[in-house]
Amino acid sequence: MSLDGKVAIVTGSGRGLGLAYARELARRGASVVVNDIDARATADAVAAIEASGGRAVAVTAPVGPTETAKELVSTAVAHFGRLDILVTNAGVLRDTVLWKMTDDDFDTVVDVHLRGTFTCVREAVQHMRQAGGGGRIICIGSPTGQRGTFGQTNYAAAKAGIVGMVRTWALELKRAGITANTVVPVAATAMTATVPYFAAAVRAEADGEPMPAFFRHDLGFGTAADVAGLVAFLASDAAAQVTGQVLGVGGDRLQIWTHPEAALTAYREGGWTYDALREAWPTTFDGAAQSVGERFPELPARFQPANP
Repeated sequence: MSLDGKVAIVTGSGRGLGLAYARELARRGASVVVNDIDARATADAVAAIEASGGRAVAVTAPVGPTETAKELVSTAVAHFGRLDILVTNAGVLRDTVLWKMTDDDFDTVVDVHLRGTFTCVREAVQHMRQAGGGGRIICIGSPTGQRGTFGQTNYAAAKAGIVGMVRTWALELKRAGITANTVVPVAATAMTATVPYFAAAVRAEADGEPMPAFFRHDLGFGTAADVAGLVAFLASDAAAQVTGQVLGVGGDRLQIWTHPEAALTAYREGGWTYDALREAWPTTFDGAAQSVGERFPELPARFQPANP
């Protein structure tokens, strides 16, 4: 029971990945505050954790407002006496291309993902610093925030912003013994279930069958349970020295994402004028230009979606 006696908050944990995180933390001994906007989902999540011998309590409220962050922290302290771990997982999607994206599409996603992460972490950290026992902040990112995805301007901005905040928090919270890390999951979820490329993997999981090795190994795509182990590890004392990292996990694969570094550095006395750039770009810089978007290996024929 590596988390025995610890108390965790997991936002957006009524179902899917968030529920997997909450259940794994509880299985490892932590008491958990479950959160979702759906009261039935939070009630079912608490019941599932308690049925497995864990301890949990629900907060049904939208993530984003400071009031929700305060309620989450106060509930943890009131019911379980302390707060050690915060997992910010709550999210929402409003996918569309840039020229069709409305203000509401953008603001809704940024408010839940980015502002919600900020308000919840700020409230949790205020308590942790005052309590003086350190703590664990685990924020959920996305490959979209690392590489970009067509039709997800709002989501990409929010997830990239979370990584920037986490790197800053790792610096600010070090003295207090509070770690801050980002987990980038790649797993079968309600979102990936709609993507034909993943259809065979999602179908295998739904049928209770092993996910094909191509997805688990070659693609690093797995189940929610495959991600939950990393979240539990980062929440534990074993990860006390791990902070400021962006960790990708899915299927059989674990990755440490690099922090942005210059891919190429060149100097020119007098600076880089328009004419100098026009001359030098094709030979000096073009080969170092970075790719954008996720690049998937070709899907084997046996996993190709059937033609309608």
